[in-house]
Amino acid sequence: MNELIEIVGLTKSYDERSVAVNNITLTLPKGKIVGLLGPNGSGKTTLIKMLNGLLKPTRGSIKINGRFIGPETKARVAYLPDRNCLPEYRTVSEMVAYFGDFYEDFEKTRALEMLQSLNIDPGTKFKTLSKGTKEKVQLILVMSRKADLYVLDEPIAGVDPAARDYILRTIINNYNPEATVLISTHLIGDIEQVLDEVIFMRYGQLALYTSVDNIREKYGKSVDAYFREVFAC
Repeated sequence: MNELIEIVGLTKSYDERSVAVNNITLTLPKGKIVGLLGPNGSGKTTLIKMLNGLLKPTRGSIKINGRFIGPETKARVAYLPDRNCLPEYRTVSEMVAYFGDFYEDFEKTRALEMLQSLNIDPGTKFKTLSKGTKEKVQLILVMSRKADLYVLDEPIAGVDPAARDYILRTIINNYNPEATVLISTHLIGDIEQVLDEVIFMRYGQLALYTSVDNIREKYGKSVDAYFREVFAC
């Protein structure tokens, strides 16, 4: 079985008038890097939180590797949120040790090697790092896990072009090839070079799921250009 994620009739309502995700059915294969794309308010963050077990669906279901969302799937999903969630007063090495204690699939040696390649001193406190370096450290911690699903929420937002290049290389070179990487971003032009497939969301609904090659061949456009056309005001 090549499917990693199976979503059926997924809906999340906060009240009768606020439906963040509306009846999505979608299957994602293993071994792909997938862009989760859509304007603000399209339901991307809500979908991400349900995949991570942080929100419960109102209706419908999600399976990861054939299992419904629960402790077993949470242990196999590596999540990079869109804002820093690491304690500022801790050192980098303390956070490496914490990830090693908390996640069975965390590879400490790999994390330390990536930190060394960037000349990041593990003894440095997180609060003293620049924004770009903080982003790199968080990504290194997430990508040092041997997970089934990597969910990266805006991994290159607010960092300089050099940092973006490093982050993209880290994603490509360090994820488990049997896993899937789901990247939510507004910076489509910067990220589309690494994408195999894309999901477009609008008003909580699935607007499109297709391969990057199909967009280029069928419409003669980049993903970024086609996205702008689809979501033009």
